[in-house]
Amino acid sequence: MKKLFSLYYSNLFLNNRLFIGLAVCVTLFLVGFFFSWLGVIPELVFWVLILLILADILLLYRNSKAIFARRTAPERLSNSDENDLSIFIESRYPFTVQVGIIDEVPRQFQRRDVWFKTSLAPYQQKSITYQLRPTKRGEYDFGDIRVFVRSPLGLISRRFNFTQSEVLPVYPSFLQMRKYELMAISNRLNEVGIKKIPRVGHSLEFEHVKNYVQGDDYRTINWKATARHGSFMVNNYIDEKSQHVYCVIDKSRAMKMPFNGLSLLDYAINATLALSNVALKKEDKAGLITVGEKIGSVIAADRRPTQINRILEVLYKEKTRYLETNMEALYSTIRGVIKQRSLVVFFTNFESLSALQRQMPFLKRIAKFHLLLVVFFENTELLEMSAQPAADVEHIYIKTVAEKFANDKKLIVKELAKYGIQSVLTAPENLTINAINKYLEIKARQKI
Repeated sequence: MKKLFSLYYSNLFLNNRLFIGLAVCVTLFLVGFFFSWLGVIPELVFWVLILLILADILLLYRNSKAIFARRTAPERLSNSDENDLSIFIESRYPFTVQVGIIDEVPRQFQRRDVWFKTSLAPYQQKSITYQLRPTKRGEYDFGDIRVFVRSPLGLISRRFNFTQSEVLPVYPSFLQMRKYELMAISNRLNEVGIKKIPRVGHSLEFEHVKNYVQGDDYRTINWKATARHGSFMVNNYIDEKSQHVYCVIDKSRAMKMPFNGLSLLDYAINATLALSNVALKKEDKAGLITVGEKIGSVIAADRRPTQINRILEVLYKEKTRYLETNMEALYSTIRGVIKQRSLVVFFTNFESLSALQRQMPFLKRIAKFHLLLVVFFENTELLEMSAQPAADVEHIYIKTVAEKFANDKKLIVKELAKYGIQSVLTAPENLTINAINKYLEIKARQKI
């Protein structure tokens, strides 16, 4: 009996309306000391309030399963994207109730505002949708759903607890990957900022002869076939297939720097997943190498349907290391694993020209055997700082240092170009689009 009472008591909460009623009763009793003509009115109001409280308790507690709630979530969450979750709630009360819902989201979000208010008509069902944006990969623990219900009297609230603890993994941005995949299939990449690169000549892969249609290049007219058919016929060429595209991800401490809540490593992982998927859709072979103070994961280039899932599973587990990149080990791995000339996209970060000079000997060796594309990041916070007007001497020093670092990034691009190494200097949030743009440009210009 005591346990049952404790269970009911722990789920009963007093509302503001009850405290207002009690304040009215106290005021009437105080006034009654000075004005005897009030008589029994204070006591009458008090007992009416007690009866309303008992009635409210009876309304809310007469059905032990008067509310049902359930969270609907995807099997996995996409890092750095807005993920849709929903709460289904059903009322089994024969009257309209006011409902407050708390969803215990994982601690990684540091959110205390996942609180929803709504009203439910008798026996009504409702679905409430909200979004969560994770910024770190890993496992996220969701807690219970707690529902607070008020009757039309509104004096007390009853809490319903629904145990729905679950662990959801947060993977690299597969939602972003799917977006670019759909755009690539429908040939609408320009809608998300992917440039259409003009082709500089044809690949060597001839497909077939077809009828001329408006817009075809006159230079592709097959005059022999035209003479035979009596109408213009053109040669149709297709992009070269099965070219090897390797994404190399630097996991050293240089990639730990955060921008908009996301580390440079996570930006590189998201871009790698999207770029690999686009390469596979273009019928190239995609591979992966991760490196820190030692070689991490190595996935040989392939174009099988399961390749993107293999890459996704490896990227999910990658973490930042806190030592320098072992470029000698990277060079040895590339020479051992990649047997033919390939496009090697190296995601890394250089904050100074001296940092580049330490790695330049190995970059030049890699560039002798493969087409090397170095992708590194602008420090957008320093750019903003250098653009602000200086108010005093201290700000002049800060602005000068910021401009110096920003200028070093441009010098790094020139230094790489001097040795025939292509590069992409990009803001973190534009990394995926710029990396795909560069890949399509290289493919169109047949540089591999």
